[in-house]
Amino acid sequence: MSKEQFSGNIFIFHAFDIGDDINLEKVKRDSAIIHRPYNQPKYFKHYHLPLSVELPHPHESAKCESVKIYNFGAISLLYKIPFEDSLENVRMQLVKIDNQFREQSIIDGRSVFNKIKKYIKKTKFFHTQSSYVIVQVNPKPNLDVKKVTEQYGGIIASLVRFETETLSEYQKNAILESSIGYLKGDLIVIDAEASFVYDPVPEEILDIFEFANIQQLELRFFDRLLNQKLNKIYEEEETVKIPISAYIPIIGTLSKGPIDELARLKVDISVIAERLEGAIRLVGEPYFAELYGLLNKQLDLKNLRESITKKLAIIRDIQQVWQQKLESVHEDLLTTLIIILIFIELVVGIFR
Repeated sequence: MSKEQFSGNIFIFHAFDIGDDINLEKVKRDSAIIHRPYNQPKYFKHYHLPLSVELPHPHESAKCESVKIYNFGAISLLYKIPFEDSLENVRMQLVKIDNQFREQSIIDGRSVFNKIKKYIKKTKFFHTQSSYVIVQVNPKPNLDVKKVTEQYGGIIASLVRFETETLSEYQKNAILESSIGYLKGDLIVIDAEASFVYDPVPEEILDIFEFANIQQLELRFFDRLLNQKLNKIYEEEETVKIPISAYIPIIGTLSKGPIDELARLKVDISVIAERLEGAIRLVGEPYFAELYGLLNKQLDLKNLRESITKKLAIIRDIQQVWQQKLESVHEDLLTTLIIILIFIELVVGIFR
């Protein structure tokens, strides 16, 4: 039974963080970059939308379905690999396919980066990478959702975990619990790195998966960046860099030091986080909202957000400590200056 033939597609998302900010208006005006029409999903807001472009020519990536550029410094590539095979064989080949397109995505991502890097602030290919896989299977008339889970539940569970062996009954049941469907014959099984989609028309949900992958990319990048900043603070590498001018009233407010860097970092993270949260609107879309909620849970986005919030709170406390230190020094300096002026006035008065 496991050798029954199915048709479908393997969708692979790859996202790269390539800088702090991308000027999409300048990218649009570049004649060397070919734009593609982007059919905006109804659940996305009109602002902060990505720019859809073609993969720069010449290239050998026939499976690249789309390339999107995001103004907060990220690019996303989608690959579509058709198949007609048994689910068991797809499971056996999935790791190899994933590795193949992981390497291809770096080549393709770099080609996009090289075309647009003059429009990027603080360029780097790449800071962070994130990927996600969807195995989409076209339903069969004689195989409803119940039969699929009964006959192929074990294969589906190990497939979304990139395992070639059958998982335990406990693991299988736990994975199949994270499933959802809209129409009677639909089934989506969601896991942390891959999903199984039993639906003939998956296009309307692909943008949600792509967006969740982009969110994971940016949240990982922020978490890593904050870890690096906090490690430097713990090692007392930042405290010695406060400039002398920062202690001088008035002049100190014009100088830039670690406090200003931390404040700017907080603002940058807050702005991009708002763009990510505000780009998707699921009010009145209960099915998409439930799907997005499951993705948030499986991709651990909530814990990433909480981790970033805690680290930003620590940075805020450090800012306050540094600010209080500077204010204390300012007060001491002013007190000393007043004492010196009184002493000079006293000396001048005596000599007179």
